[in-house]
Amino acid sequence: MSEKFDRQSCISLLKEKKKELDAAGDDRFPKRSDFTEEQIVAIKAFLGPWPRALEESGLKQADPNRETDKMQKRIALKRKKTEIKKVKKGS
Repeated sequence: MSEKFDRQSCISLLKEKKKELDAAGDDRFPKRSDFTEEQIVAIKAFLGPWPRALEESGLKQADPNRETDKMQKRIALKRKKTEIKKVKKGS
């Protein structure tokens, strides 16, 4: 029988697994391999990609530079596309 998941239960799964790991002396964040396929799908569906899920559950500190880095990449890509268009127009 399958479990019913929601956002809060996914956060609880991650936090409980972290407590288990800490109690066992394993100083690491929970990995996907620590969960069943059904749990992984639910966690990612409610909380996003694994690193974001760890951040959403409060287990991992969010990277303060992530948004800035994403913006810089978008700007660089747009500039590159613009240059390619200029080169094609000039041909």
